[in-house]
Amino acid sequence: MERMKASDFPQGLLNLFDHYVHGEISRRQFLDGAQKYAVGGMTAMAIWEALRPNYALAQQVPMNDPKVKSERVTVQSPQGNGTINGYFVRPASAGANKLPAIVVIHENRGLTPYIEDVARRLAVANFMAFAPDALTPLGGYPKGPDAAKNEEDAAALFGKLDAPKRLEDFVASALWVKNRPDSTGKLGAVGFCFGGGIVNTLAVRLGSDLAAGVPFYGAVPPDADIPKIKAAMLIHHGEADTRLAGTWPAYKTALTANKVVNDGYIYPGAQHGFHNDTTPRYSEDNAKLAWQRTIDWFNKYVRG
Repeated sequence: MERMKASDFPQGLLNLFDHYVHGEISRRQFLDGAQKYAVGGMTAMAIWEALRPNYALAQQVPMNDPKVKSERVTVQSPQGNGTINGYFVRPASAGANKLPAIVVIHENRGLTPYIEDVARRLAVANFMAFAPDALTPLGGYPKGPDAAKNEEDAAALFGKLDAPKRLEDFVASALWVKNRPDSTGKLGAVGFCFGGGIVNTLAVRLGSDLAAGVPFYGAVPPDADIPKIKAAMLIHHGEADTRLAGTWPAYKTALTANKVVNDGYIYPGAQHGFHNDTTPRYSEDNAKLAWQRTIDWFNKYVRG
């Protein structure tokens, strides 16, 4: 079966799905709203099935790829939930060489296979990467045989997390990978959707401890916090994601006014979530371009 694209769906339906993804409406409310788009034999449930993630599509770097070495680790987070689990990856060829570190912040579902694959992509690009799982205190991202149920369960669990403790877990994760003995001590952060917002928050919170941040379609920090940012910031948004793309001009103005190195792109026709290659919102050309720009940014400001 040919993979569906965002262009196969009306924008109104994609906007409705975006509200569901962000927890603003329930699955039942999405299905009710999708009824008017259920034409040509496509039911509302079939639409939901078509739009939800298919993690089998997210294997750009297989788990057993000989180019990378990965392990599950537990990081201490005394100001957060005590500990946080995550996925740590290094290039297999690194040997005893020290590497720049990247913390990878997931969407509002926890540490999904897609985010694990993003961490492996960074390892292939010769970084060490750590992807923490905010769902650790609630058992972690669900790993059952039913992928759809895993997504639903993850969404429900995410809403139960203590937000301040969750942030402390991400801070602890970032500092853990930055301060490892096999790290160069330079840190970058990349995140997607919810994780993009967390990257902006980490830039505020960590100050000069963060060398570079790359939020994909993330919420911006309050204006009063922007002067605290010292990291070089690269911002990615999809043109169709008007709610968040519309925040970029003012954010750029504020970053520039505070002498923060920054750049940003709004990708033509791209939806929110355009980098996530597990759903029809994926835009291959835009995602590849944004990822290459991300690697170039990290090479310049984290490796350099």
